[in-house]
Amino acid sequence: MTALALIRHGSTVFTETRRIQGLRDVPLSGTGCAKVQSYDVPSELTGFAWISSPLSRARETARILCGKPVPTDSRLIEMDWGAWEGRTLKNLRADLGKAMRENEDKGLDFCPDGGESPRQVLRRVQPLLAEIGAARRDTVAVTHQGVIRAIFAAALDWDMVGPPPHKLDWACIHVFDVDDRGVSRISALNIPMAPAEKPVPTENWRTR
Repeated sequence: MTALALIRHGSTVFTETRRIQGLRDVPLSGTGCAKVQSYDVPSELTGFAWISSPLSRARETARILCGKPVPTDSRLIEMDWGAWEGRTLKNLRADLGKAMRENEDKGLDFCPDGGESPRQVLRRVQPLLAEIGAARRDTVAVTHQGVIRAIFAAALDWDMVGPPPHKLDWACIHVFDVDDRGVSRISALNIPMAPAEKPVPTENWRTR
């Protein structure tokens, strides 16, 4: 099994105002950039390969954390939210009412107007997971919430209906073991990237 550590990009103006970003290339905000610069990547990730989504918010996060530009892979791009990009879930729920509730109740098959579903995101990223597993090269991937949730759901066989089995902290690292078929399982969740002056807890992280 190969370790895949997933990191969500830092915050943007869209993140901070709860607007849906999707495929929009929104850069890190000043606040987001400063917070990422305060992170300390755990020593257990030393020697890992790094890759990133091509969207600038992920590329810049990866560059700051890795200390240099990293290769990108388009399969790590955020879920396409189609016509709903730029809006908030609160407003969509108010405007669409029952139709939005029924759509959200579809879980993995929830699909924004003109966008893609979490199931389609997983289909897109599965070949990349298989490549990482087959290469047997432990890897850090800086990506997006939609991608991480899809991989998380697959690892737990969760249909995305109802509350998630575990709460994910989006300022933390989530580590999965992947095999050469792209099948993943959880290794450790919510590994903090504490400010450099603070120790980073590692009790849930396996020694490699």
